[in-house]
Parts: sequence; C-alpha cells; structure tokens
Amino acid sequence: MPANNLELRDGAPDEIRSRLALALDVDDIVTARRLAHVLKPWFGVAKVGLELFSAAGPEAIEAMIGDDFSVFADLKLLDIPTTVNKAARVMGSLGVSYLTVHTRAGVEHLRAGVEGVAEGAAAAGLPAPTCLGITVLTSEQADLTALQQRVGFVLDAGCGGLVCSASDLATVRALAPDVVTVVPGIRPAGVGVDDQARPATPTSAIQSGADVLVIGRAVTHAEDPIAAAISIAAEVAAALN
Repeated sequence: MPANNLELRDGAPDEIRSRLALALDVDDIVTARRLAHVLKPWFGVAKVGLELFSAAGPEAIEAMIGDDFSVFADLKLLDIPTTVNKAARVMGSLGVSYLTVHTRAGVEHLRAGVEGVAEGAAAAGLPAPTCLGITVLTSEQADLTALQQRVGFVLDAGCGGLVCSASDLATVRALAPDVVTVVPGIRPAGVGVDDQARPATPTSAIQSGADVLVIGRAVTHAEDPIAAAISIAAEVAAALN
C-alpha cells in the first residue's frame, strides 16, 4: 500500500479514499463541487452538512452522487420519531451512504431513522445505507456516562455505525466492536484545532480504531489543499500498515 507523499501525488487507492470524508461545509453548491472535484483523487466520501443542505437541498446530495462520491448526509436529525422516519426515508431514496441521527432522544427516535433510511433506499432499489448515531460531539467536553448510554441506544436501535471523537474510541470499541466508527475533529499535527474541543491526528484516530475520518478545514482552508490531502492520505496509509 502506498505510504508516502510522492506515491500518492496522483491519487490514493480506494481503500484509503473510502476512509476519508471531505467535509463540504460551504453555502454554495458550485463551490462545493469545485472543492470536491479538486480533492476527489484522495477522498471517496463527500459530507453534506446542514450548511450546504440548507443552501442547495437535495441537489447537493444528487450532485455529489453524480460525481461518484459516497455521500455522508450529516443532518443530525432530531425530532419526533415520525418526522425523523419520514426525513430519513427521503435521504435513503436519494442514495446517501451515511445519515446521521442524534442519539440523545433515545432508542425509539434513533430506530425511526434506521428504519426510515433503509425503507427509502429499498423503495428506490438502492443499497441499504448506514445510519450513524451521533454520540457526544467533538466540540463538547467528554461525558463518559452519556457516551456509554448513547452507544447502548445505537446497539438497541440497530444502527450500523456511530459518530464519536477519537478520544472516545476505546470506550466505543469495547462496547460496540462491530459498528462503523466515523470520527470528525481530525487535525494533522501543526494544524489549528478551530472549534474542536477534542481533536485528533489521522494517525491516532486510525490506530484507535476509526473507520472513516472526516476532514474539513485542515484541507479546504489549507494554503495548498492538494498537498494537504496528499499528506493526510499518506498518513492514513502509514497508520494502516
């Protein structure tokens, strides 16, 4: 597996790209697509969050799928179960690969998201997406009791994965060894932490058991985004060896 910057200058293999989610935290679909196009050789997943979805709606998801990305719809659904189920059905029908639902409201709320996104995908003849339970945000201080309870909700609701900070991975892996773990707040050494209370380097996150790393400003706000992407991909490749 390539493990240095020179070998990755033209792009990363799929086993690396599938582990890297590009956070398109912008309010314009044209800007998002330009960023995604430039960084696609190193990122296989495009994260569409509230900012971009508010600006462009389903078009943002459709555009990223059309550009051959797996889409991580990071909408953090939190409402009554019926509403969550209906919204999740829409996301599933659009072809998202991942959808986030908050765990804080409990199992019934979370299960509504799990069932809704699966039903939407099935109705459209698409593969089943992975519903991700949001545990404790990386911008929040660690709360072990809340984390343990919310991981329990993820398991009881039948979620295929969850979102947690790298510092929570040891606890998560002990409680739920088989779920997909998505980790935001990734910052390579020497990069500012911005609003993340519990950031981690790509190496530490992968070595702690992260499956997918969410990378945003460390690349999109870098002086040379391509060089930053190559460096992160090389770091992930080395950590996996």
